[in-house]
Amino acid sequence: MTHDLVATLRPLLTAEASAEAHATGAEPGDLEQAVWLRLLERLDTDGPPTDPQGWLRRAVRSESRRTRRTTRLERPYETEPADDVDRTPERQALAAARGRALRDAVRRLPGRCPRLMEALLSPMDLTYREIAGELGISQGSLGPERSRCLGCLRRLLTPEVAARGARG
Repeated sequence: MTHDLVATLRPLLTAEASAEAHATGAEPGDLEQAVWLRLLERLDTDGPPTDPQGWLRRAVRSESRRTRRTTRLERPYETEPADDVDRTPERQALAAARGRALRDAVRRLPGRCPRLMEALLSPMDLTYREIAGELGISQGSLGPERSRCLGCLRRLLTPEVAARGARG
């Protein structure tokens, strides 16, 4: 049943998402992904919609509006949000050393994680949309990809961090 519904709705969703995406500045694939997720959630709770095509059109427009609202609210930081109090030369040297260690670890990550992490660590404070465009992946994939990469980075850095300081 679900497979038939997906197969039936796929061409309509592709067309609707493509038409709505340009007005919101979103990627069509991101809208499609959000609507598929919404459909799966609905199937799990309420079952299939009585009018699948109408439901799909409304869902695409709703996701499009949500994306537009979210995009309007995104603003890059004017200044670095970290606390700059007590910026002694020693603290600056330690911060620079930590930054170098982090960037070295990022370069050792697998797959496209190094490029993603470099974009996230960029001083240009890129938005998810800008990072997705730069990497050629959908914006909706960035969160899960980022989580996976951070997990790899955490595993990579744990032995180095644990070995540096004396315990006890």
